[in-house]
Amino acid sequence: MSEVNTDASRANVVEAARHHFRAQAKRNIVPGQDYIPVTGKILDEDDLVNLVESSLDMWLTAGRFATEFEKSFAKAFGTKFSLLVNSGSSANLVAFTALTSPRLGDSRIQPGDEVITVAAGFPTTVNPIIQNGCIPVFVDVELGTYEIEVAKLEAARSEKTKAVMIAHTLGNTFDVKAVKAFCDKYDLWLVEDCCDALGATVDGKPIGTFGDIATVSFYPAHHITMGEGGAVCMSDPQLKLAAESIRDWGRDCWCPPGKDNTCKKRYDWQLGDLPHGYDHKYIYSHIGYNLKVSDMQAAVGVSQLKKLPHFIEKRRENFQYLYGKLSSLEGDLILPRSSEGANPSWFGFALTVEKSAKISRNELVRKLESEKIGTRLLFGGHLLKQPAYKGIEHRVVGGLENTERIMHDTFWVGVWPGLEARHLDYIADRIHTHIKEAKSKS
Repeated sequence: MSEVNTDASRANVVEAARHHFRAQAKRNIVPGQDYIPVTGKILDEDDLVNLVESSLDMWLTAGRFATEFEKSFAKAFGTKFSLLVNSGSSANLVAFTALTSPRLGDSRIQPGDEVITVAAGFPTTVNPIIQNGCIPVFVDVELGTYEIEVAKLEAARSEKTKAVMIAHTLGNTFDVKAVKAFCDKYDLWLVEDCCDALGATVDGKPIGTFGDIATVSFYPAHHITMGEGGAVCMSDPQLKLAAESIRDWGRDCWCPPGKDNTCKKRYDWQLGDLPHGYDHKYIYSHIGYNLKVSDMQAAVGVSQLKKLPHFIEKRRENFQYLYGKLSSLEGDLILPRSSEGANPSWFGFALTVEKSAKISRNELVRKLESEKIGTRLLFGGHLLKQPAYKGIEHRVVGGLENTERIMHDTFWVGVWPGLEARHLDYIADRIHTHIKEAKSKS
C-alpha cells in the first residue's frame, strides 16, 4: 500500500471546497419579491476554506485558529488582550464577573453593589449585573442617539455605586468621554458592550478602549461572524487572568487546551486549603464556566476579520444613503443621529414614529413586514416591563420617559453590507408611501 501524501490530499480537499463554493448560486434579494432581512452574514470561499482547514486538523476545541484570532483581534480592536468566548452574551457575563474577582482586592465588585445601566437595550447587558447579586440603576436614554443621558449620571450615583455597564446602541456610541470622566472621578469600573458597534470610534479612538473591559459579539447578525461567538477585550493583565479563569471553568491554571505545566510548577502550588502540590490544573480560584469556542468557529473568524474594514465602510455608506432617502420625513419620524465626536459603525437604522405621521409604529411595522421588509424593535424596549424582570431589586433615576417612548414608537431597519441601493430605495419608498397614505386619511 502506498503512503498517503497528506499535504496533497489536504490541498485537494481545500480546492474542492473552493470549487463547491463557486458553484453555488449567489443569493440575490429582489425587492418586493424576496424578504429583505434586517441583518445577515457575508461569507466567501476563504471563510469556507478556513472552516475546512480547521476540520481537517480534527482538533475541534480552541487551537491554532483561536490563538491567531485572539492576537489579531486584540490588535485590530486596540487592546492588549482579547479572549474568545462562545457568544456576546457570554462575553458580557465573563467581563462583568471578572470585576468581582478576589484578585482585585477592595476594588472588586461585590453582591449588593450598584451598577449604572439603561433599560432600553438588550437584556444580556443587564443580566450579568443581576446574576452577580448586584443592583442595576436605570438611567433614561436620548431619542435619536438612543444612548444614555449622561447629565443624569451624578444623580444615579450613590455610595454603593461600583461600575457603569452600558452598550453602544445600534452601532452608534454613547458619550464615552463623559462617561469615562465620570467613572474616573469616582473610581468606578466601566464595561463597554460593543456587540453592535465593532469598529466605531470617538475622536478617532476605537470604542472598547475607553473603559476597563469591553465585549463583542460574532453572531451572524453582527459586523463579522463565526456563527456563534464573542470576545472579551482588555489591556490590564490582572483582568485578563480573571476573565480567562472565569471562561475556563474558574481554574487557576492558564495552560491552553492540550498543554500542561506552562507555569513550570504544576505540582508545587499551595492555594486555598488544598494540600501543597495539588495539581494546578484542578485548582479553582473563581466560580467559573466553560465558555470557550471551537477552533472551527475561530477559523471563520480569522477569515472574516480581514474583511472587517470593508464591512464597516459599507454599513456607513448604506446608512448615509438611507438617511438621504428619508430626510424629508423628519418631523414625522425621529431620524437617527450620531453622538458628538463619533464615527459610528452602524448596526441598524433606528426610527421613532411621531404623532404627526398619523400611523403607529405597530401599524407601520406590520405594513413593512407584509411587503417583505424586515424590521426589528429596539431589543427589549423597556426591560423593566419585561416579564423576566418583574420583582428584581433595582433603582430608577428620575423618569424613563424616553425608554417608555421607545417601547411604543421605535423600530429599525437594516443597513448591513448585503443590502444595495435598490433595497434601500424600496425600504424608503414604502415608508414614504405609508406615512403619506396615513396623513391623507386623517
